[in-house]
Amino acid sequence: MIVSDARNDFNLALEESGKLLRRAKSEILQINVGKLCNLTCVHCHVNAGPKRKEIITGETIDRILEWFDQTDIPILDMTGGTPEMIPDFKRLVKTVRAFDEPRRVMDRLNATIINEPGYEWVPEFLAEHEVEIIASMPCYAPDNVNEQRGDGVFDRSIEAFQQLNELGYGRDPKLILNFVYNPNGGFLPPEQAGLEADYKREMKEHFDIDFNALYCIANMPISRFASYLKREGELQPYMDLLRQSYNPETVGSLMCRDTINVSWEGEIYDCDFNQMMKMPLGNSATGAKSTKVWDLDLDAFLNQPIRTGNHCFACTAGSGSSCGGSLS
Repeated sequence: MIVSDARNDFNLALEESGKLLRRAKSEILQINVGKLCNLTCVHCHVNAGPKRKEIITGETIDRILEWFDQTDIPILDMTGGTPEMIPDFKRLVKTVRAFDEPRRVMDRLNATIINEPGYEWVPEFLAEHEVEIIASMPCYAPDNVNEQRGDGVFDRSIEAFQQLNELGYGRDPKLILNFVYNPNGGFLPPEQAGLEADYKREMKEHFDIDFNALYCIANMPISRFASYLKREGELQPYMDLLRQSYNPETVGSLMCRDTINVSWEGEIYDCDFNQMMKMPLGNSATGAKSTKVWDLDLDAFLNQPIRTGNHCFACTAGSGSSCGGSLS
């Protein structure tokens, strides 16, 4: 499902609430390295899966690294798909960590990849380079996880997290392990702090698993999740819920303000959701067009408008939602 600029109720909501959405200094370079994944999750906004061929090339990585090294952006955030499945994953991490000014590296890990043949190296490699892990764990109960991500995913994830704990993740201050909660239907996440406390209690008591923080992220009504909602007759009710739950206090913390999102082809978007909807920088009035990140001037970028659509209500509903969890 693609939301058109023609009727952008989100911009109207911003105007009526007296909020301006403007860029801040870029703090995160987020690269979606491709759509290849060993899972096909119901909530996936990328439509990722085992048969997808779209992955970043070594040449594109080279050009991004050369540009990135010349900036003062402190964080690299890798997402997908499953980042570890791309051929140049190790080189990308090693190079960024070896910059004259090493950057913090975050990996949005699908923990089940650790159990796949040929990927046994993943835990030790991430620990060696002190890569921060952000891992999907939709619930501490098996049924909910398997419903959203597939049969057997819960048990495989538990095994992976126990292995990561043994290496120090979630226990050593240098090895950060954060979990991500996504609802498994057309409703908003609960209050983040309370759910985090529940997760920590249940994961420790039943599986002796430790982690640092829980991020609650609302599901975006696009791509595979939009198709799921439509089949269930829940798409319009969910969109109505998002609109009715608009919270203007979340606008100042939206990830599109300080994050540069880059596709597997090197193109810039305001966020990963806009990327999946093929909404490049700019807007229909100014003539949106594709821009490669290695052609980007950060000072000029600050003055470019942020492109929005009705899907943006998902990031501003209730407590708000971003790649780093709740916003308020």
